Amino acid sequence: MPELRQNFFTKEWVIIATERAKRPEELAMHHPPKVVPPFVATCPFCPGNETKTPPEVLRVPVDLVQPWTVRVVPNKFAALSPTLQPTRTIHRSRRSISGFGVHDVIIETPDHSQVTALLPHLDIANILRAYKSRHDALSHDARIAQVTIFKNHGKDAGTSLEHPHSQLIATPVISNQVRQRLQQALRHYDEFGECMFCQMIEEELEEKQRIVLITEHFVALELFASPTPFCTHIYPRRHMASFGDISSSEIADLARTLRVVLAKLYHGLDNPDFNYTVRSAPAECVGVKYFHWYVSIIPRLTRVAGFELGSGMFINIVLPEAAAEFLRNAKVEGAAGAGSG
Repeated sequence: MPELRQNFFTKEWVIIATERAKRPEELAMHHPPKVVPPFVATCPFCPGNETKTPPEVLRVPVDLVQPWTVRVVPNKFAALSPTLQPTRTIHRSRRSISGFGVHDVIIETPDHSQVTALLPHLDIANILRAYKSRHDALSHDARIAQVTIFKNHGKDAGTSLEHPHSQLIATPVISNQVRQRLQQALRHYDEFGECMFCQMIEEELEEKQRIVLITEHFVALELFASPTPFCTHIYPRRHMASFGDISSSEIADLARTLRVVLAKLYHGLDNPDFNYTVRSAPAECVGVKYFHWYVSIIPRLTRVAGFELGSGMFINIVLPEAAAEFLRNAKVEGAAGAGSG
């Protein structure tokens, strides 16, 4: 029968629609075959076209003699501008701030034909190091309140350029969504004296029903109240409020974990469009005991419709437990078992 489940972190309700539930494999996208070349002459992210992007702010390796594997450049069509100042204006009920901020593009590979799910984990580790480098640098800017790292893969996820890339936007304000998560986490800590994320991770590791993958430093799982099919979270097993606290060994492990989870989605659901984001405590909350950073992966397998927009509640047509079992069983090269670690 149908069931309503409450998200432990946001207190939002989700409908698990078992009456119209689908088997996980029924959500495979079945994209028509497409041949993508490794180099496209008109692509600004392909090697040799570096002059088509703004000057890079970071590259891997830093040695300009060697070919690059990762480049970070300002977004040519940035949502915000670093040349402005975050000047606030208040007039009666209206609040505004000049459009100050930073908008980076992280070009993940020189190969136009690649997808992140199939990159070697060493290449993904370089991407994560670029994330951390920019996250740390921008978090030290007193004008920056929040750094958001995200990836859009596929048209339904909002991507406009085919070449593998992700983005970072640093803003002078903390979004209401992030504030609410911080407030819920602080309220839980004040009441129970423990991080609610650490509590959930411990419970999920005991039950194992929604676990996708366990490694030395990370656990990937489906949420008990997953709002959409295959909404997968990757949590560090060590308590850390900020992504900036990740160690070099944890970056290497996260690279393997992220690659395996994305590859399971790629092979199991036929390369679905997806978004992922690194949800991290803002700079003002670094080191707090009540928040826990994580990576949220959201495959775009269903569409938001009138009920979701009108109620704020999502309808999930795949049981999170079934999604977890499906991903555990999806075989990919280099995947560790759910019981490892």
